Amino acid sequence: MRLTVLELALFAAAAAIAASVLVRCSPAERAAVVVASWTRTPGALNPTVTQSTIGTTICRHGWTRTVRPPVSYTNDLKRRQLREYGLRGPPSGFQEDHLISLELGGDPRDPRNLWPEPNPRASDVDRVENDLNHSVCTGSLTLAEAQRRESSLKHTRG
Repeated sequence: MRLTVLELALFAAAAAIAASVLVRCSPAERAAVVVASWTRTPGALNPTVTQSTIGTTICRHGWTRTVRPPVSYTNDLKRRQLREYGLRGPPSGFQEDHLISLELGGDPRDPRNLWPEPNPRASDVDRVENDLNHSVCTGSLTLAEAQRRESSLKHTRG
Protein backbone atom coordinates (compact mmCIF):
# COMPACT_ATOMS: atom_id res chain seq x y z
CA MET A 1 0.00 0.00 0.00
CA ARG A 2 1.42 3.37 -1.00
CA LEU A 3 0.94 6.32 1.30
CA THR A 4 0.24 9.78 0.00
CA VAL A 5 2.37 12.74 1.01
CA LEU A 6 -0.50 13.97 3.21
CA GLU A 7 -0.80 10.62 4.98
CA LEU A 8 2.94 10.56 5.58
CA ALA A 9 2.80 14.13 6.91
CA LEU A 10 -0.08 13.30 9.26
CA PHE A 11 1.74 10.20 10.48
CA ALA A 12 4.90 12.23 11.07
CA ALA A 13 2.91 14.89 12.95
CA ALA A 14 1.30 12.25 15.18
CA ALA A 15 4.71 10.70 15.86
CA ALA A 16 6.13 14.13 16.71
CA ILE A 17 3.30 14.74 19.16
CA ALA A 18 3.91 11.42 20.87
CA ALA A 19 7.65 12.06 21.01
CA SER A 20 7.22 15.58 22.41
CA VAL A 21 4.96 14.28 25.16
CA LEU A 22 7.43 11.54 26.08
CA VAL A 23 10.40 13.92 26.08
CA ARG A 24 8.62 16.46 28.31
CA CYS A 25 7.25 13.90 30.80
CA SER A 26 8.98 12.21 33.72
CA PRO A 27 9.04 8.37 33.69
CA ALA A 28 6.05 8.26 36.05
CA GLU A 29 4.09 10.66 33.86
CA ARG A 30 4.89 8.65 30.73
CA ALA A 31 3.03 5.70 32.16
CA ALA A 32 -0.05 7.86 32.72
CA VAL A 33 -0.43 9.70 29.41
CA VAL A 34 -4.03 10.83 29.15
CA VAL A 35 -6.16 10.14 26.10
CA ALA A 36 -9.84 10.84 25.63
CA SER A 37 -12.22 8.24 27.05
CA TRP A 38 -14.41 6.46 24.48
CA THR A 39 -17.28 6.40 26.99
CA ARG A 40 -16.98 9.88 28.51
CA THR A 41 -15.92 11.64 25.33
CA PRO A 42 -17.08 9.75 22.24
CA GLY A 43 -17.32 12.98 20.22
CA ALA A 44 -20.33 14.82 18.83
CA LEU A 45 -20.83 16.61 15.53
CA ASN A 46 -22.28 19.98 14.69
CA PRO A 47 -25.27 19.15 12.43
CA THR A 48 -24.76 22.32 10.38
CA VAL A 49 -21.36 21.10 9.18
CA THR A 50 -21.52 18.53 6.39
CA GLN A 51 -19.41 17.79 3.35
CA SER A 52 -21.80 19.95 1.31
CA THR A 53 -21.61 22.94 3.71
CA ILE A 54 -17.86 23.14 4.35
CA GLY A 55 -17.52 26.13 2.01
CA THR A 56 -19.78 28.22 4.23
CA THR A 57 -18.70 26.76 7.57
CA ILE A 58 -15.32 25.26 8.45
CA CYS A 59 -13.56 26.46 5.28
CA ARG A 60 -14.64 30.07 5.80
CA HIS A 61 -11.98 32.09 7.64
CA GLY A 62 -13.19 33.09 11.09
CA TRP A 63 -16.17 30.73 11.17
CA THR A 64 -15.07 28.95 14.36
CA ARG A 65 -15.23 32.25 16.27
CA THR A 66 -18.96 32.32 15.56
CA VAL A 67 -19.57 28.96 17.26
CA ARG A 68 -16.88 28.75 19.96
CA PRO A 69 -18.43 28.51 23.46
CA PRO A 70 -17.52 31.11 26.09
CA VAL A 71 -14.59 30.43 28.41
CA SER A 72 -16.96 30.52 31.40
CA TYR A 73 -18.75 27.46 29.97
CA THR A 74 -15.59 25.52 29.13
CA ASN A 75 -13.85 26.33 32.44
CA ASP A 76 -16.82 25.06 34.47
CA LEU A 77 -17.00 21.93 32.33
CA LYS A 78 -13.23 21.40 32.59
CA ARG A 79 -13.33 21.41 36.41
CA ARG A 80 -16.16 18.87 36.40
CA GLN A 81 -14.50 16.65 33.81
CA LEU A 82 -11.14 16.72 35.61
CA ARG A 83 -12.91 15.11 38.56
CA GLU A 84 -14.76 12.64 36.30
CA TYR A 85 -11.52 11.62 34.57
CA GLY A 86 -9.77 11.37 37.96
CA LEU A 87 -7.07 13.79 36.83
CA ARG A 88 -4.94 15.71 39.29
CA GLY A 89 -3.18 19.02 38.93
CA PRO A 90 -4.21 22.58 38.32
CA PRO A 91 -6.90 23.24 35.70
CA SER A 92 -4.36 25.48 33.94
CA GLY A 93 -2.42 22.31 33.09
CA PHE A 94 -5.23 21.24 30.79
CA GLN A 95 -7.08 22.67 27.81
CA GLU A 96 -10.79 21.92 27.56
CA ASP A 97 -10.54 20.66 24.01
CA HIS A 98 -13.05 19.51 21.45
CA LEU A 99 -12.56 15.86 20.58
CA ILE A 100 -13.77 16.67 17.06
CA SER A 101 -12.43 20.18 16.69
CA LEU A 102 -14.59 23.08 15.62
CA GLU A 103 -12.35 23.25 12.53
CA LEU A 104 -13.64 19.80 11.57
CA GLY A 105 -17.30 20.25 12.48
CA GLY A 106 -17.33 19.17 16.12
CA ASP A 107 -20.24 20.21 18.32
CA PRO A 108 -19.22 23.38 20.19
CA ARG A 109 -21.03 22.76 23.51
CA ASP A 110 -21.90 19.08 23.80
CA PRO A 111 -19.98 17.67 26.82
CA ARG A 112 -19.53 14.40 24.87
CA ASN A 113 -17.29 16.38 22.52
CA LEU A 114 -15.20 18.18 25.14
CA TRP A 115 -12.48 16.80 27.41
CA PRO A 116 -9.57 18.05 29.53
CA GLU A 117 -6.58 17.49 27.26
CA PRO A 118 -3.22 17.88 29.04
CA ASN A 119 -0.77 20.59 28.04
CA PRO A 120 1.55 20.63 26.11
CA ARG A 121 -0.09 17.85 24.09
CA ALA A 122 -3.14 20.06 23.50
CA SER A 123 -1.04 22.68 21.70
CA ASP A 124 0.73 20.04 19.63
CA VAL A 125 -2.59 18.49 18.57
CA ASP A 126 -3.88 21.92 17.52
CA ARG A 127 -1.37 21.87 14.65
CA VAL A 128 -2.69 18.50 13.46
CA GLU A 129 -6.27 19.85 13.62
CA ASN A 130 -5.27 22.79 11.42
CA ASP A 131 -3.56 20.46 8.93
CA LEU A 132 -6.65 18.25 8.75
CA ASN A 133 -8.86 21.30 8.19
CA HIS A 134 -6.59 22.42 5.36
CA SER A 135 -6.80 18.94 3.80
CA VAL A 136 -10.60 18.98 3.94
CA CYS A 137 -10.83 22.49 2.52
CA THR A 138 -8.47 21.70 -0.37
CA GLY A 139 -10.27 18.45 -1.19
CA SER A 140 -7.43 16.14 -0.16
CA LEU A 141 -9.58 14.48 2.53
CA THR A 142 -13.29 14.08 3.06
CA LEU A 143 -14.75 15.65 6.17
CA ALA A 144 -15.68 12.21 7.53
CA GLU A 145 -12.16 10.84 7.06
CA ALA A 146 -10.59 13.87 8.77
CA GLN A 147 -13.00 13.47 11.70
CA ARG A 148 -12.15 9.77 11.96
CA ARG A 149 -8.42 10.51 12.02
CA GLU A 150 -8.80 13.20 14.66
CA SER A 151 -10.91 10.95 16.88
CA SER A 152 -8.37 8.14 16.53
CA LEU A 153 -5.50 10.47 17.42
CA LYS A 154 -7.18 11.74 20.57
CA HIS A 155 -8.53 8.38 21.73
CA THR A 156 -5.48 6.24 21.15
CA ARG A 157 -2.25 8.23 20.99
CA GLY A 158 -0.52 9.92 23.88
